[in-house]
Parts: sequence; structure tokens; C-alpha cells
Amino acid sequence: MPNYIEQFEQLDWDDTLLQLYGKTTLDVQRVLEKSVLGMRLDLDDFMTLISPMAEAFIPFMKTRSAELTQQRFGRTMGMYIPLYLSNLCSNDCTYCGFSMSNRIKRKTLNEQEVELELKAIKKKGYDSILLVTGEQETKVGMNYFRRVIPLVKRYFSYVAMEVQPLDEIEYVELKSLGVNSVLVYQETYHPVIYSQHHLRGKKKDFIYRLETPDRLGRAGLDKIGIGSLLGLNEWRGDSAFTAHHLMYLQKQYWRTRFSVSFPRLRPCSGGVEPQSMISDNQLIQLICAYRLCFPEVELSLSTREPSSLRNQLIQLGITALSAESSTQPGGYVHPNTELVQFEISDERSTVDVHSMLKDHEIEAVWHDWSDAFSLKDVSRET
Repeated sequence: MPNYIEQFEQLDWDDTLLQLYGKTTLDVQRVLEKSVLGMRLDLDDFMTLISPMAEAFIPFMKTRSAELTQQRFGRTMGMYIPLYLSNLCSNDCTYCGFSMSNRIKRKTLNEQEVELELKAIKKKGYDSILLVTGEQETKVGMNYFRRVIPLVKRYFSYVAMEVQPLDEIEYVELKSLGVNSVLVYQETYHPVIYSQHHLRGKKKDFIYRLETPDRLGRAGLDKIGIGSLLGLNEWRGDSAFTAHHLMYLQKQYWRTRFSVSFPRLRPCSGGVEPQSMISDNQLIQLICAYRLCFPEVELSLSTREPSSLRNQLIQLGITALSAESSTQPGGYVHPNTELVQFEISDERSTVDVHSMLKDHEIEAVWHDWSDAFSLKDVSRET
């Protein structure tokens, strides 16, 4: 069976950082010329574009990124919203408000509460939802998902999940229940740094988590989302490893769509301070580098980021956006700040964000790809 671990073990962190910080102005110019000529960029090109030397070329990268985004996606923006089902968690992670060591109120929504949340969200216009839980496989595992997902599918056409890593057979079952996409973030690709921030629980298993996208690919999910938690480790190194992982996945599971997210550490209960700051300008550089190297990949931005930055990034490379997000179970019907995972930054309503998109002549798309458009379904109609 295909497995990313074999390729991952051939990489060296120190060598990767030396390459990143050794890039020259001529290297950057060469890569940008390749992009303008329409040539496919490789991993070394990506590393060049996120290097310190490329910061001087961010204005040009922004222009090129906007061009490529419009060519591939048009002037559209996919809209989604997260629904936090539970803040129960069996892991002890230094950066997360749901960590088992944090003394916060714990809550898991029952079916009646889930339906109330779904109705409240549906009124906002969404048809694409992201289900989120803490990683607690006993009380918030497959038995819980089997009850909740069919309920969610009554209201939403496209369902994504961000929960604990599961076995391949469980992903096959989730797909049969109607799940279209699964997001799983490695947090950091550095095993030693990873162990320093994951103290207890199943999430301590670096390898099992790293193998998750392979299990998703083999299970045939429509879309797989990956990313690193920016600020947990040296952001350039983690981004280079994330890009390497993405290139492997695209080649191995070419029928699958992929998305990349860019979460930066946000304040939360018991959270750590960022170890490697990534500025707004560097985040722009990173997103543009992804667009230049991966023209077809969905790039997603959450409400972790401030409105002013999000307004800028929607024109440069971002193709999926959340709005009016609540990071607490039951937060759309009965907000309770004692239950939140992290503080959001962009607090605008869905209406306000939609209005902003229209001001920029960008059309909001509320529904992601549907199985109704598959070849199998089309042939059945003819």
C-alpha cells in the first residue's frame, strides 16, 4: 500500500533549512520567470518562493498569484462554516483550548442540539459545513458520527470533518454516510518539536497521524485537507514539508482534490506563545507561493485572521473562506465563551463578509462539488 513515511524519512530538516536560507536573488528571479512562462514549479521552486530572499519579490508574487487564481477559479469564493460538535478531548496538547489538562466546561451536542445548530447555520445561507470535535474516540467516535452525520446530510449537501485520525475502514464508512472531505493537520512535521507539544493521548503518535492522508486517499474521499499550525515551529521548514507531502498526495491519489489551510496560533485557554512568528506579509508570501506552485489546489482561510488581512487575501489566492464562525459546541444557538477552542479575529457576520465579496466583484459559492455530477450519476440519467 502507498505510504508517505518512506518519502518523509528521506528528508532532512537541517538540510531543508540550509537550502531555504541559501536561496539567492537570481534563484527567485528564475522561479518567477518559470511561472510567467507557464512552467510547472517543483519543490525546490516552492522553497525558493518562501525563502527570506523572496520577500523583496512579494509585490510581483501577489500579481502573479491573483492572475493564476482567477484563471483557475474565476472570481468566486467558496463559503463554509464550522460546527463544533464537542470539546471533549483525550489529548494533552500545549496549544489547544480543548486540551484535556485545561479546566474548562466540557460539552457534546446531542441530536436535538445538533439539529438546532444546523437550522441556525442553514438560515445564514451555507450549504457546505465543517464538523469539528475534540479528539475523544470513546464518546465522540464512530458511534457518535453514525448518529450525527445522517442528520447533518438532511440539511447540508457538502460535509467536511476535522476530527481525530481514524482507520481506513472507518473512513470508508464515513464516506458511505455522506462525508465528502476530511481535514487533518500534522501541526508540525518535526518529530522532536511534535513530541514537545503533544504530551498525552493518541495524538502523541506522530507516525499514525502522518499516515492519515494515505488512509483517506485509499478510502476515496472527494477532498483531503492538510496544513501546519504556523508558529508551533519554524514556519518555513514546516511549510516546505507540507508542500512535499502535498506533491506526494497529488501524484498518488490523482482522483482526489486537495486543500491547504494556514492556521496561525491564536490565544486560547492554557495556550503557548508562538515559537516562530510569521508576519502578515510572510503569510501573504506563503499563500502566493502555494498558488504559484499549486494552481489547482484550494487554499482556505479561517476567521483566525483579521478582517483587513482576509480582505486582501481573497484577491490574491484564497479560494475558500469561513465567516461568522463559532469555535464552541452549541455556539450558534447558545454562545458560551467558556467552551471555545480559540479566539477568532474576524467577527463580521456572514452578511457583512458576503457584502465585502460583492464589493470586490467576487461571487460567493455556498455549495461545493456534489456527487450528483459524477459520471456514474450522469450515465444513469441518460
